[in-house]
Amino acid sequence: MTTSMLKDSLESLQHFRQRLYEHLGARRDASLNLLDSLCANTQARSVVELSLNPAFERDYTSLYAAIEAFTPEPTARDPSPSTGLSALVSEQIPAPSPARPFWLLGVDTTPNPRPFAATLADRGVVYQPNPAPGNKPIAVGHHYSVVAALPERSRCHPPWVVPLQARRVASNTTATAVAASQMAAVLADPAQPYATALSVQVADSHYSHAAYLHALSAFSNHVVIARSAGNRVYSRAPPATDGACGHPIWYGEAFRLADPETWGSPCQSAEWPDQTASGRAIRLTLERWDDLLMRGHRDSPMQDHPFDVVRCRVFDAQTGRALFKRPLWLIVMGQRRAELSLQQIEQAYRQRFDLEHFFRFGKHPLLLDRFQTPDLTHEEHWWPLVCLAYVQLWLAAPLASDLPRPWERFLPKPLADTRLSPARVQRDFARLIRQIGTPARATKRRGISPGRVTGTPGQRRARLPIVFKRQPRLTATA
Repeated sequence: MTTSMLKDSLESLQHFRQRLYEHLGARRDASLNLLDSLCANTQARSVVELSLNPAFERDYTSLYAAIEAFTPEPTARDPSPSTGLSALVSEQIPAPSPARPFWLLGVDTTPNPRPFAATLADRGVVYQPNPAPGNKPIAVGHHYSVVAALPERSRCHPPWVVPLQARRVASNTTATAVAASQMAAVLADPAQPYATALSVQVADSHYSHAAYLHALSAFSNHVVIARSAGNRVYSRAPPATDGACGHPIWYGEAFRLADPETWGSPCQSAEWPDQTASGRAIRLTLERWDDLLMRGHRDSPMQDHPFDVVRCRVFDAQTGRALFKRPLWLIVMGQRRAELSLQQIEQAYRQRFDLEHFFRFGKHPLLLDRFQTPDLTHEEHWWPLVCLAYVQLWLAAPLASDLPRPWERFLPKPLADTRLSPARVQRDFARLIRQIGTPARATKRRGISPGRVTGTPGQRRARLPIVFKRQPRLTATA
């Protein structure tokens, strides 16, 4: 990396930190210290241990005060502190290149297990892998929906994302409803570039249903690429019925993904060689059928929102054998979907899995699910704070030096023109902070708090029930 590029990266990081400091509002000094200690964390296994990090210049009580004072979204009572935080993060993302002339966004949901927090409100059943045979992969806790921008990268680059929003999925709603409101807020924000330019969103099959797709159909510059289950049934455009009486025909012949007899000839097909991350030569084959329809509901009619279906298959380049038993089906919906080629669709959806790397890294070195608090509001503040810490690591990646462990000296060295991985940037972040400094003011001792009056009894927190969405079956009475 050239000297001018390093200088630009340093100025971008300093400018972002100054703007972030101004947006943090109350307890901004402690909040920025908390973000720096998260980014430089290499030993803490719990949130309170971050107060022992040299980047946190205050007592551990200030750590909890910073989490309590942080407001991830503007409220009627305090509309100013974090207004424009997602817009501030979006300003740091490079503009699309001619090779990928659109903004790429991703959305997904991840669990936050809290099985032993009996006093925590609104806990439900969440997914959690369980290695014990015969046990169900479930736990008790919360779900969080995350919307992130996916910067352009090659396959050899580390899988970075730029988190924009993180919001808890309440028990009285669904993950798709929360994701739809998050995406609508991002796309409708005039301070962000996604409303006026072409933007593409990638998601798994959970987001390929009518309720979610209909909510985003109002944005003319937005295209959704979502995976579809292999047993879905769609419809072709209805035949023309000029002058016919009665209700108009909305759907034509059935297009069954599991029945090749109903497909017909694809409108577009492409094939190109590729290779896996391990270097295995493969061949990709994609086919596209245009202007299909899905049946909606009364609240989400879909007869006026056509989409394309793409079938993806992977073959071994030498033997020609299919590497997967079933093909990958993708839905491409949006008014500007025709501007995307088959190769761009496949590459965009492949980058969706970068979100999984973010969840894994966030839940271990960044302590994303380690905040053991009985206060639901504090937990909801913690997740956006961790996302901001991850954005700081992403901006500091061009400036960080690789510091391998003694047992890692034989691993492949990162390329000179690529960013380091999040874990490697975190190892060197403490040095960067010492060099560039911090906008946070030095701590001022206020004396020792008197605390609770001696003899005052503490109140026991109420034990709250677990929320089960499925209602119990009614039993017949004699």
